[in-house]
Amino acid sequence: MDPRFSAQDILFCDLCQRAALQSHCELCQINLCKACVGEHLSDSSKRHNVVPYKHRTSTPNYPKCPNHAHKHCELYCEKCNIPVCSTCISSGKHKGHDLSDALQKLSSKTNDLQKHLKELEEKIYPTYEEITLDLNSEKVNLEKHYEKLTTAVTKQGEDWHREINIIVNKQKSEIDEMKMKHLAVLNKQENEIKQITSEVKQSIIDLKKILDSNEVSQTSAYKSRNAEFRRLPPKVNFSLPIFSPHQINTEKLHQMFGSLSALSTTTEEHGYTMKTPDAVSCPPVKPLLDEPELITTIDTGYGQCSVTCLSDGEIWTCGDDKILKLYNLQGKLLKSIQTKSGNKPYDIAVTRSGDLVYTDRDPRTVNIVKNDQIQEVIKLQGWIPYNICSTSAGDLLVIMDSDDGGQSKVARYSGSTEKQTIQFDSKGKPLYSSSYNSKCISENRNLDICVADYRASAVVVVNQAGKLRFRYTGHPSTTKRSFFNFFNKKESFYPYGITTDSQSQILASDWDNNCIHILDKDGQFLCYIDNCDLQYPFGLCVDTRDNLFVAELISGEVKKIKYM
Repeated sequence: MDPRFSAQDILFCDLCQRAALQSHCELCQINLCKACVGEHLSDSSKRHNVVPYKHRTSTPNYPKCPNHAHKHCELYCEKCNIPVCSTCISSGKHKGHDLSDALQKLSSKTNDLQKHLKELEEKIYPTYEEITLDLNSEKVNLEKHYEKLTTAVTKQGEDWHREINIIVNKQKSEIDEMKMKHLAVLNKQENEIKQITSEVKQSIIDLKKILDSNEVSQTSAYKSRNAEFRRLPPKVNFSLPIFSPHQINTEKLHQMFGSLSALSTTTEEHGYTMKTPDAVSCPPVKPLLDEPELITTIDTGYGQCSVTCLSDGEIWTCGDDKILKLYNLQGKLLKSIQTKSGNKPYDIAVTRSGDLVYTDRDPRTVNIVKNDQIQEVIKLQGWIPYNICSTSAGDLLVIMDSDDGGQSKVARYSGSTEKQTIQFDSKGKPLYSSSYNSKCISENRNLDICVADYRASAVVVVNQAGKLRFRYTGHPSTTKRSFFNFFNKKESFYPYGITTDSQSQILASDWDNNCIHILDKDGQFLCYIDNCDLQYPFGLCVDTRDNLFVAELISGEVKKIKYM
């Protein structure tokens, strides 16, 4: 027995399945006991090479031939693309065909299959998943777009109805006025005729009295008015007003009402790009521009403005009054919503489903706007909510300070349920400065939680579990001088707004120094955005195309900047 096996590992003969094996036929790849060796060698239809089991060598496990039951396919026919045995070759069916070793060919094919599997798992399947996510996103945007179209058409209809009602009411008023004038003339004429009729009647009575009395004096004194009564009063003729309705030109009405562009559907052959293995987890690398470009400026009318992107073409803003405003990139105000409490909101964010959320310090609530209706999501006690962001998982991250201003923390909420609190480092020290109203928050693509802590003059970044990764306190060699510290010659870094982009880069607004710091995901300084006429940059956000929106503190302007 092979000494490598213990008593518990006894191997039995493949033929009888009872006795312990002692030998091995290397050509047939079968294990044999002493009694079965002779029986196996008696099969003269095949060649055999029986050796002691412990002296066996590794023999290639060639596949069995499907056409010849006792043969193994040691060769592979390249032309027929099948494994073949020696009998297949001797049959002449593969005469003149290129032959190769079957195991080498199968090994090569196995390698190809592994490559195909890898491509399916790492490239093709993730690409189709990405396409599915894109299509789902398009469907969400589709609902919003067509809802806007319906709203626009309804509003146009309401405007037309209003204008038509104005015209109808005006003409009705004119008709009533003409009717009153007509009636007044007829009434005047009627009164005059009645007066004359009364006088004629009196003259008749007077004449009858004279004729009945036969008195000469009355007869001589009578003066006839018949000549006066013969002159009939002039008749007033009226040209009655007529309403002449214009024929309704349906085609012209459609043109005047507005038109819908046709739904255009095109198929782009290479519209989707197959993901490389690296691209499955990492977005395409976008280089930073040497000179960032100012694309457009939107005047919100606020001071101390905050901004968040609803889409690549629309932004929500809030500021120093109680109104939340939605603008397009042409600066047109699309929607205004008053806060539920009537107080000014502190910060805003847009959820993954496209709903607006905002924090309200006075009733200590976080609220969500759905279909222009405001619902309370979170109600705090003992803590005041300030800045907020929505995560890729659909949670809300809220920065809050205790009522006495002595503590600050970040809380993660799923709906109204608090799931996580981030407040202290591994040594039990506070992660954030304990001061009211001085921090802003954003989640990075790598799920880090980034906080711009103005009072601490630092960007504080923790991982998803809340463990401190790094603090960025400015770039010593290039930090600009703060206005407040100009006279004492101190350099400063005062970050307020913060956002992240598709490259997991962190952008922090340094409003004292009128610039934006750009860091990589590990806190290494990359560059400034210090042109584009920035004046006290405050709130920040980026759209899906990595365009930066900067809300300025005093002017209330929002600037769209291309920096990648």
